[in-house]
Amino acid sequence: MVNMGDQSESDEAVGETTGTWNDERHESPQTPAALVPHDGPVSGQPIMLRDKGDYSVMVAEAGSGFRQPMRGFDPDYVDIVDYIVRITHRIWEERGVGLIYDTYGHNISLWTTEGLAIGREMMVANTLRTLAAYPGRKIYVEDVVWSGNEDDGFHTSMRAVSVGYNTGYSQYGPPTGRRVVRRGIANCLVKENRIIEEWITHDELHVVRQLGFDPFEAAERAARADAARGKIARNGDHERVLGQQTPKPYPAKTGTGFDVEDFLRRAMHEIWNQRLLNKIDDYYVADFRGHASSGKELYGLGDLKVHSLALLAAFPDAVMTFEYLYWLTDTARGEYRTAMRWALTGTHDGPGFYGPPTGKQVYLMGITQHVIRNEKIVEEWSVFDEFALLKQLAVV
Repeated sequence: MVNMGDQSESDEAVGETTGTWNDERHESPQTPAALVPHDGPVSGQPIMLRDKGDYSVMVAEAGSGFRQPMRGFDPDYVDIVDYIVRITHRIWEERGVGLIYDTYGHNISLWTTEGLAIGREMMVANTLRTLAAYPGRKIYVEDVVWSGNEDDGFHTSMRAVSVGYNTGYSQYGPPTGRRVVRRGIANCLVKENRIIEEWITHDELHVVRQLGFDPFEAAERAARADAARGKIARNGDHERVLGQQTPKPYPAKTGTGFDVEDFLRRAMHEIWNQRLLNKIDDYYVADFRGHASSGKELYGLGDLKVHSLALLAAFPDAVMTFEYLYWLTDTARGEYRTAMRWALTGTHDGPGFYGPPTGKQVYLMGITQHVIRNEKIVEEWSVFDEFALLKQLAVV
């Protein structure tokens, strides 16, 4: 399963993430891309959700034999995409919450913008709380990007939209009866039928607004509760540049031909860390489609540039690091489908969507999925938790 529930407020949260937490897969934008482990493109036509058809077809194929090596997995699942999609459905929509004990490690690490939470019981509690708040909730899986193998484990990135009515108590208060739609992306490391590490980001600010609450007031209440539990504000420099020097360029490309990893890391570094927004034209198609947090829909390069400018204006010293990347090569359609996990740190020194400047330092974890065709990005889904950001900016 992928946990698409509310973020944990349990006492099992043991730390807060920073832009440089101790992750062996972490890489600064100045490090050559080849040093980051990944399994690269899958040869031939890979197993893809879009080729599977209706969910009823997946159910009918259950137990019909593995389509790929999956040592230690329940034989009811035929491949890693089937595993991710069907355990999500079975736990959330069929209410088999106890299946978490069969599909999560006892010491699961869950990473969000809020920090690190540990333990399988925390996952059970989060699921029960979310189902109680939205009893009829449906989760529609849009895509699963994956990489890996049975020896090293599978990395999966599930993008999904959840739809439900708030007919029960939630972390924000009594039932509102309102319909809530939320997109989220959950990245998992899965081995022998168990998720052993997970990174989740979802559009929580969009939820708060749909429920009818003032997001700034809700964030302030939540921040006060966090402070009472002993959460500590972040501090430290954001080293995009050293002293009065200029941002370092991305290392020169080695080799010939199109390289997905070099293309994406170079594009994101030049646009976000070198502030070369003119490079957007080089990396994105003119009729680009973007799907961002708070339900924002971007059409074309103009929208993308304004969206990027607004975030950089609010956090003018922001630095973005790119932590993990994998992709599928869709040979049938001539495109790459990617999943990139990134982090942004910065100081809230500018006006914008998040209110007047507070001078506070922030950390964001985000996940972006891209579609690349003819060596340009044609569509992307980028999700980060803006409500968690507002909590960091709140006056406590």
